[in-house]
Amino acid sequence: MAKFQGGIGNTAAFFESLGLPGFAAYIVATIELIGGAAMILGIGTRVIACLFVLIMAGAIFKVKLAAGFLGSNQSPGYEIDLALLIISVYFIIGNRSSLALDNLIFRSKQQ
Repeated sequence: MAKFQGGIGNTAAFFESLGLPGFAAYIVATIELIGGAAMILGIGTRVIACLFVLIMAGAIFKVKLAAGFLGSNQSPGYEIDLALLIISVYFIIGNRSSLALDNLIFRSKQQ
């Protein structure tokens, strides 16, 4: 949500300053917003988690790796991004939760 609140145009300009295409900001922001809501509901968890792994790996290696793990006051580190990447990997390889809406959707189709 922060990418949209701060002005998605500003985020696109930041992406371009990193050598990435500006339209990628719109894709990343949409995946983060809609994907985050889908993960909370348990819809498409593995697919969204795969997308999050790609986004977090890109953020770590393209933006935050130079700042170090914990970073400094001026530049945050990649500790939170790494934690989100690891959590996303867990959602990819872990068992499905009984509380996920995916289970309700797929069970009803099988019966």
